Amino acid sequence: MSFEVALTGLNAASSNLEVISNNIANGNTHGFKRSRAEFADVYAASDFGVAANQTGKGVRVLNIRQQFTQGDVKYTENSLDLAISGSGFFRVADANDGIVYTRAGMFGLDREGYIVNAAEQRLTGYVADENGTILPTLGTLKVDTSDLAPKASKNIDLGINLDNTSPVINSGIPFSPDDPASFNFTTAATVYDSQGASHVVNMYFRNEGANEWKAYTYMNGQPILSENGDGATPRAALLHFDEHGKLVSVDGSPSLTILTDSFSPGPGVSPLQLTLNVAETTHFNSPSGLNKVVVDGYTSGRLASLDIDSTGVIFGRYTNGQSMAMGQIALANFASVEGLRQIGNTTWAETWASGQPAVGAPGTASLGNIQSSALESSNVDITKELVDMIGAQRSFQANAQVVSVADNITQTIINMRR
Repeated sequence: MSFEVALTGLNAASSNLEVISNNIANGNTHGFKRSRAEFADVYAASDFGVAANQTGKGVRVLNIRQQFTQGDVKYTENSLDLAISGSGFFRVADANDGIVYTRAGMFGLDREGYIVNAAEQRLTGYVADENGTILPTLGTLKVDTSDLAPKASKNIDLGINLDNTSPVINSGIPFSPDDPASFNFTTAATVYDSQGASHVVNMYFRNEGANEWKAYTYMNGQPILSENGDGATPRAALLHFDEHGKLVSVDGSPSLTILTDSFSPGPGVSPLQLTLNVAETTHFNSPSGLNKVVVDGYTSGRLASLDIDSTGVIFGRYTNGQSMAMGQIALANFASVEGLRQIGNTTWAETWASGQPAVGAPGTASLGNIQSSALESSNVDITKELVDMIGAQRSFQANAQVVSVADNITQTIINMRR
């Protein structure tokens, strides 16, 4: 009887040492969660309960429970190294398109542009369309490394102050972009055609007196605001200000915009027609100057870097200064994370005990936030594991001593027959 009880103790202590050894072995494994052995005593019982003088049958391993506490976050120089600050798991798709879950965020790009880990499992999330709009559709995340197509300019937003002390230009002096005496102020903006080529739009402002200014618009030395749209005879847009220096009309219209002619910026490209929004133009007693210029449209660009924000949105940054969303990482959480089944490579699989995953964007509901250029370390405390190992070793030695004592008692009984 004593042998059997001591044997259960040896087995339990051995299992405890195995758990501790596994924790220590994975002390530097990113995303690893330590385990602990949980024990229960063993009693011989019948349908009528346990006898009052029952001494017990030893011990058994009741459960090996993982501890899903947060590990330390260490920062790296790779933007695709990801850590979860809070609850949740990354969803990754294996070779058979099965979904497994992990806290290890060491990702990179494969030759097709998919975001994968070292086991070639693809990170999943909400995909984006060609315009960078995040769709409510789960799929594997892919980075488009092709050039960003150019976008032709359509709108120019201007914020200009025209000095109300500027001299009024004599009506006898005709306007000419080559004659500085024929205008008071000039500024420029860069626009792009359908093939991404840049062009400079020049705007000339001439004080007509009585809170009125004329604006002429040129590109490549030719007027793009002309009489009857002939592209030859320049036409001025008339800007009228009130007594407070606020622009109230353009060509008598309160829309406060200037619509240029439809013109060809060059051979083989689509015609351009620009809308100049001059609503923020003022007429104050301060030097004329450009306070704001915002032009839509851009030239082509190559992917320069990837940025991932705390909500998991993946942005591609391009050499032309543009950025575009390429998808959003999805996280999953479970009613009972301890019910997940370990399947190796620091991944877990859903089980009946864990419940179904609650999938959503980082930072929503119970899900944590994403930290880019960071990795979650193992939550193993080596010092604690070494102390626990000493305790497990002493337990093993004590149970071995019980076996030795039981052997001596058995030997004594055997010797009584001599």
